[in-house]
Amino acid sequence: MAPQRDAVADGDDPPDGGAVSAATDREWTTYGLVVGSGLVSAGLAAYEIAPASVTPLVRDSLGVGSTLAGLLVGVMFGTAVVTSLPAGAILDRTDSRRVMAAAVFALFVAGVWGWFAGRAGGYWPLIASRIVAGVAYVVVWNAGIDIVSRAVDPAHRATAVGVFTASGPLGFALGQSTGPLLAARFGWPAIFPAYTGLALVGFGLFWHTSRGLGGARADAPTLGEFGTVLRSRPVWLAGTLGFLSYALYLFVNSWGSSYLTDGIGLSLAASGVIIAVFPAVGILSRVSSGVLSDRVFGGRRRPVLLGSFGVAAPLVLVFTRLGSVPVLVVTLLCAGFAIQLTIGLSFTYVRELVDANVAATAVAFQTSVGLAGAFVSPIAGGAVVDAAGFDVAFLVAGALAVVGAVLAWWAPEPA
Repeated sequence: MAPQRDAVADGDDPPDGGAVSAATDREWTTYGLVVGSGLVSAGLAAYEIAPASVTPLVRDSLGVGSTLAGLLVGVMFGTAVVTSLPAGAILDRTDSRRVMAAAVFALFVAGVWGWFAGRAGGYWPLIASRIVAGVAYVVVWNAGIDIVSRAVDPAHRATAVGVFTASGPLGFALGQSTGPLLAARFGWPAIFPAYTGLALVGFGLFWHTSRGLGGARADAPTLGEFGTVLRSRPVWLAGTLGFLSYALYLFVNSWGSSYLTDGIGLSLAASGVIIAVFPAVGILSRVSSGVLSDRVFGGRRRPVLLGSFGVAAPLVLVFTRLGSVPVLVVTLLCAGFAIQLTIGLSFTYVRELVDANVAATAVAFQTSVGLAGAFVSPIAGGAVVDAAGFDVAFLVAGALAVVGAVLAWWAPEPA
């Protein structure tokens, strides 16, 4: 990832050795920026999903049913959908670096608040803390993409943003795997401040390496220019691709394990292990999305988007027709890799479809629409499963992937 930072010295050019050394230092600073911001995001993602890993403990301790227990995770998605676009508008007019600092501080407060609320058995105060964290999450996500995008040159932008977006599945895997261990050792409310601590560690590295980035743009957008984002057909097309990719991602995550248990007859433990490969491969996929676009396709975005849905569609359509467990595992790996290519690339793609001064707004729009797909998909998928069974549900999901492939075929390349 080649850095894109302003020159720092005036006067005579430094000797060749000094120039090489300065370039190397800037390159390592850029790497540190991507890693630091990624750790902040991974800590937030782990915080977001961790209650799902200790649901029985939450239900018993707070005396709530499955729906209210599930709301502890769902409320963060819902909050992000509502607040993402306003957050992006603010980021385009302010210092993204300082706004991100405020968001991390809010997350820390929410983590401590959640710990006290959980220990006291206060369900609604705990929900309130998660709403605060949901706002922090969407700010960190949008600001992280904005600052990472500014830190590198356009030829490597998709690669850098792809690495950052891999923090999502990394955090999910961390929260799902370590949440029960933390609960067993310190009690389940400890999951809330634990992962905010990881975000603070990442923020320290981010703050050190992001100096000079994220400042308010001199050409701050007007309200009319904000409107151009919402009136742009290419932006809406990119948003629809994001919606479909997140919907497919959450559908398989939510109902794949149930299918393996009810349809194939595997144990719940075995189904969970098998379905875990689907999100886990996203760490590789989201990084690869930028590398494929930047290096294999010479900066073009459409081939990756088209390949993402084109490969995913047949795999999802035939999923319930496969009876061999090894074949199912391979299918999940390939489908998970393909679907998450779009998730990794779409945030770079959408900001390249608009003027630079409203790029953060475009990213925020993409986040809002994509997470709407993540919010709706498990609910709609469950309704189809109840009404018509798993075969029809996976056929509907596969049809959505076909729609995605058709839209990707018409997707314009950024100027």
